[in-house]
Amino acid sequence: MTAYQPLNCDLHDYLEIACMHHYRLQVETIDGRTFAARALTTRTAASKEEFLLLHGDNGQFEVRLDQLLAISPLDVSARFGRIELAGAYCAIERAE
Repeated sequence: MTAYQPLNCDLHDYLEIACMHHYRLQVETIDGRTFAARALTTRTAASKEEFLLLHGDNGQFEVRLDQLLAISPLDVSARFGRIELAGAYCAIERAE
């Protein structure tokens, strides 16, 4: 896997909303995979890589944020539609 590229800071809000409401998402990854899973939370590893934790048919798993192409909420009451994430990297370093 390539070196981690932090996601654009503005796009984190959509992930946090999805996790806060436990939206079921259609997830698209940059390697072409597409699947549905429920958003649980995000986490930051000691290496500063960020992940979206999801629950799917086979249990919990995570996807590194820079591997996400797009997310689309499947819940009819969702507060946003399809969000494209790939290539939208944070231009500034996050404060430690």
